[in-house]
Amino acid sequence: MAGIRITGMASGLPPNIVDQLMDAERIPVKQMEAKKTEKDDKLKLVKDLESKVVGITKNLSDLTNIRGFQDKKFTSSDTAVVDGQLDPAVAVPGEYQLEVVQLAEKASAISNGFPDKNETQIGTGYIKFKTSEGSKEVYITGKNSTLEGVAGQINNADVGLKAQVIEDRKDKENPFKILVSGLGTGDDSQIEFPKIYLLDGDQDMYFDQSRPSKNAKVKVDGFEIELPENKTTTLIPGVTLDLKSASPGKTINMTVKENLEVISGKVKSFVDAYNEALGFIQKQHQMQGSGKDGNPKMGPLGGDGLLRTIESSLRSAILNPVGGVQTPILRVSELGITFNRNGMLELNQDKFNKVLNANPNAVAAFIRGDGFRTGFASVIKNAVSNLTNGEYGGLANRKRGLESQIKQIDQRINTKERQLEKKEDGLRQKFANLESKMSEMQAQQAKFAAMARQGGG
Repeated sequence: MAGIRITGMASGLPPNIVDQLMDAERIPVKQMEAKKTEKDDKLKLVKDLESKVVGITKNLSDLTNIRGFQDKKFTSSDTAVVDGQLDPAVAVPGEYQLEVVQLAEKASAISNGFPDKNETQIGTGYIKFKTSEGSKEVYITGKNSTLEGVAGQINNADVGLKAQVIEDRKDKENPFKILVSGLGTGDDSQIEFPKIYLLDGDQDMYFDQSRPSKNAKVKVDGFEIELPENKTTTLIPGVTLDLKSASPGKTINMTVKENLEVISGKVKSFVDAYNEALGFIQKQHQMQGSGKDGNPKMGPLGGDGLLRTIESSLRSAILNPVGGVQTPILRVSELGITFNRNGMLELNQDKFNKVLNANPNAVAAFIRGDGFRTGFASVIKNAVSNLTNGEYGGLANRKRGLESQIKQIDQRINTKERQLEKKEDGLRQKFANLESKMSEMQAQQAKFAAMARQGGG
């Protein structure tokens, strides 16, 4: 029925008379849609606020886990000589000194020179090596006995050796040589390079020079110690030292200490997350333009009791002393975390670092507590849980309330739309019938007028 259109030529009514009437009928629908938009906006804000409140506890997790206060850093007075990586959970803070007398080296040998690396054939036969695991042989075939071919066959033989072709320009006529090295360093990785048994080659190959493998030598507190590798985990607890270069006579100072920057950074992340939630609430209370009446208005949630409850709960968690902890620290303000004039949290990092450096265990105990009921982190988590709990939390209840209201508005809009659709069909039928009858009447009037003119003539 909605497909019926009225021309208005017979009745004299506007062609869009039904559209005009239906626009008036749809005013309540538009009002409900505006109300729904308002509720949708509030629901988005409540979800955003919930996310920010939950974010406060996420940042505390970094402090309450097992490594929260075990961030340490390693420093070396010369990383070109000694560098290191530490395990924060094992490393022991302290100062250490080390002198690198000699680096550990691999056993190696270098051949005589050749004019090229991929043309001159060296011959067929084998190369025999004596290693810590016994004798090893590499068989060389005549199909590919160039320097590159021999190096490849050594590498593919899986005998604990690595070969590469190098270019040494000291001998311009024969610059290419094979360098063969063991895979391990230290006295226990010795390799002997005897004669090479190759026949029918274009040129003989032999090992021109060889060097034995060596232990690294370091001095610790004046005592010389030998190590099989240039990496060691035995000199400083929890630290893997990487010996980079030998520097006899030079003492390298190393330290392992609390990484205050990282720990205070975690606390700063908590403060930032708290301020993000509190700043959201404050912004809603601020005047944001004018309403329809021209008067200033607050944000969509401004003045809402829920926001006051959240703000009060979060502030109480910050200001109140923390009980049940075995530590002289009772308030977070003792760590340098206080409210400023704008009502936002501030972290005095110098004060925090001073307290942390003086007594890291006390700070850790204050924040962690027993991990469940006591401790600053538990107080904050409980406050957040009371606000976000899916069964009774204020934020969860508000979300459910708004979602229910939006659903009810949607139902009323759907019901009203069905009613309006029926009404529009009825109106279009009535005006179509009116148009038809008016057309018939006008036709009859024209017929009678014509007859009257004929009779009078």
